[in-house]
Amino acid sequence: MKKYIGAHVSASGGVEIAPVNAHEIGANAFALFTKNQGQWVAKPLIEESIRGFKDNCEKYSFDARYILPHDSYLINLGHPEEEGLEKSRAAFLDEMQRCEQLGLKLLNFHPGSHLNKISIEECLDKVAESINITLSKTKGVTAVIENTAGQGTNLGHTFEQIAHIIDRVEDKSRVGVCIDTAHTLAAGYDIKTTEGFIDTFDKFDKIIGFSYLRGMHINDSKKDLASKVDRHDSIGKGLMGLTTFKMLMNDPRFDNIPMILETPDETIWAEEISYLYGLL
Repeated sequence: MKKYIGAHVSASGGVEIAPVNAHEIGANAFALFTKNQGQWVAKPLIEESIRGFKDNCEKYSFDARYILPHDSYLINLGHPEEEGLEKSRAAFLDEMQRCEQLGLKLLNFHPGSHLNKISIEECLDKVAESINITLSKTKGVTAVIENTAGQGTNLGHTFEQIAHIIDRVEDKSRVGVCIDTAHTLAAGYDIKTTEGFIDTFDKFDKIIGFSYLRGMHINDSKKDLASKVDRHDSIGKGLMGLTTFKMLMNDPRFDNIPMILETPDETIWAEEISYLYGLL
């Protein structure tokens, strides 16, 4: 059984710093932002940073299959208005091209929000169309849809909604899913108990399919089942309990994918990583 665990590390000072930060916490996977996630437009990656990133990944034995970059939270690929949609699509393309430059294979994103201006189905269709446009202009990078907590008008909080998007993506080899444990609980899937965990991932397999699973975000939750509120907590400190994490670590269906901590206290990431490995 092979688990690849890491955290969403800082790339402050340049993307080449991220693998160093991941190595320092004992990770063998990591996530990062390839640009300032709070800005629509960022300076292009410089050759020195690209080379430094690749060199550091090689130095610390990070494989691109276990690196899960995250796009900017500003992007809404299901935006109901033309201007917002075009802006989001341009930014998403830029993010995917950065991944190409860095030799990365995955790009994680939240699907989109209808903003109470269009129907859920229309919004999901726009997300799929956005993915198709972006994939047609890039090579080698998989668009990884993250499930959401269902806060506000955010979509992607049911397996059916994610399946709807995947169904409409033309190149099925370049679309995948990232499951966030805190979002899953908040969205109404009871993964806190053994029975609930088994039931949830049976549903996931039937509706989406484990063949599409490309990553996990491993988070405890400050909010309980079906809260529809996205608030992460450190492992064992929230309302999730430890059953979820024990089951994840000992289930071979979650082998060979990046499992990324997005827990709030980065000073204990190294401890959380070793705790999770200790569950094996």
